[in-house]
Amino acid sequence: MRVFPRFKFLSRAVHEEHEGEHDGERNRVDNYIGHPNEVILMDASGNSVLTLRRSRKLGLVDSWFVYEGERGKQSTRSKWCKSNNSPVCCVRKRVNILDGKPKVQAYVYRVASDSDKRHAAFTVEGSYAHRTCKVLDECKKAVAEIKRKEANSKDVSFGIEIFQLVVHPGFDPSFAMALVLLLDQMFS
Repeated sequence: MRVFPRFKFLSRAVHEEHEGEHDGERNRVDNYIGHPNEVILMDASGNSVLTLRRSRKLGLVDSWFVYEGERGKQSTRSKWCKSNNSPVCCVRKRVNILDGKPKVQAYVYRVASDSDKRHAAFTVEGSYAHRTCKVLDECKKAVAEIKRKEANSKDVSFGIEIFQLVVHPGFDPSFAMALVLLLDQMFS
């Protein structure tokens, strides 16, 4: 399985930084900055981990780019962050109903190399509207899942807004959360 190596570093920084503290909040999301096409995923200290920005190109495909840290600012978290802050990956909503893959909700493409532009690194299959999705790697192995939260009692029912994000070992939790945010932007 090929994982984005940069996200492994960010994940360790997010989750090991407050290992002794249990304040109940590990990540938070900022989208109240006046840019409706931009969402920032932050750690508990308020440092930006990932920036998600909608592509401004005209077209029918809903595309989002994922950047390290806060786009437009030098990341203090990572020394290898370039000043031009190029995107790490692109997430595209599937819109072609004739492509024969009705389960696929979105494709995740690597941006680093030209050879990977036509081959998806990850696919999101299932139904985000019903909160039953799986993120699959190139080998079709599930690396993360979105599941509806089930109550212990049959008398209690959770709404569609309550769900679980299950991240399998070896996959970055911050990137999994970024995919949830992007799916919410694409399908809500």
